[in-house]
Amino acid sequence: MTLKSIRLELAREKSHPEGDSNHGYEFRAPLTADGHLDAKAWTAAKTLCVVRHFRPDADDEIGVLHRTKAGHWVFSYELGEEDDEPIFRFSSHKFVPGEYVSITEHDDVQRPFKVMSVKEWHPSK
Repeated sequence: MTLKSIRLELAREKSHPEGDSNHGYEFRAPLTADGHLDAKAWTAAKTLCVVRHFRPDADDEIGVLHRTKAGHWVFSYELGEEDDEPIFRFSSHKFVPGEYVSITEHDDVQRPFKVMSVKEWHPSK
């Protein structure tokens, strides 16, 4: 199984008409050949599926890609659900450059993010 390193950047929205390359997420996840999240492979690799949430007005947050008991995907930074950031229809999204995904951030605002890159990830030797 190969993990992918995926970079999302804030897409155009009302408060950012040009988007914002300094606000986004970098995370690792297994993908199918057509670019969808591979939930079965995630089960075997979930400890490697980390996320970095970056934005210009705060320190980076490091967390994990997590699947809730209800089957929803979230980025989680601490134990418990209080800090989880739900990802809208995550399992149905195609992770290829140019596609979009919506994430509800800590301020409870759902924002669009654009897939900027998808690269193979290999652990450092």
